[in-house]
Amino acid sequence: MPQQRARINHQIRVPQVLLIDENGVRVGVIPTSEALQRAFSAELDLVEVAANLRPPVCKIMDFGKYQYELSKSLSSQRKNQKSREDKEMRLGLKIDDHDLQTKAKRVDLFVSKGHKVKITVAFRGREITHKELGHEVMERFLKTLAAPYRIDKAPLLQGKQLITIIIPK
Repeated sequence: MPQQRARINHQIRVPQVLLIDENGVRVGVIPTSEALQRAFSAELDLVEVAANLRPPVCKIMDFGKYQYELSKSLSSQRKNQKSREDKEMRLGLKIDDHDLQTKAKRVDLFVSKGHKVKITVAFRGREITHKELGHEVMERFLKTLAAPYRIDKAPLLQGKQLITIIIPK
């Protein structure tokens, strides 16, 4: 095992390094060969931590263990990260009250789980000439929502769609 560590350590090609030993104590600026010898005698790796400093900072550590701990911490961060999906609810201009309430219940569920919801009223054919009806449907829908929400983007007409975005409070 020490043979492999010595091979890895020879990748540092500067004459002097600022060494930090395996206990985290700053040793100071020493020749690279002496730093390699200390790492070899401790059966650990000499790892370049800050390559762009002059002299570069090197630390004596078990590099495999360091990589393992780093991957574990990254995976736990990913696991604990709350993924926030964008949901969408499409409404028609001629939607019935019962259908509106059913869709409102779904949106309430999304908002209570912390999702951002895009609500779209789609105009078909010549319905676009009655934009005020679309605004009425949107208002009626927003009034039926029970979960606390905040309007992130006010209702805006984009092409043949009236779009608003709500987020949880």
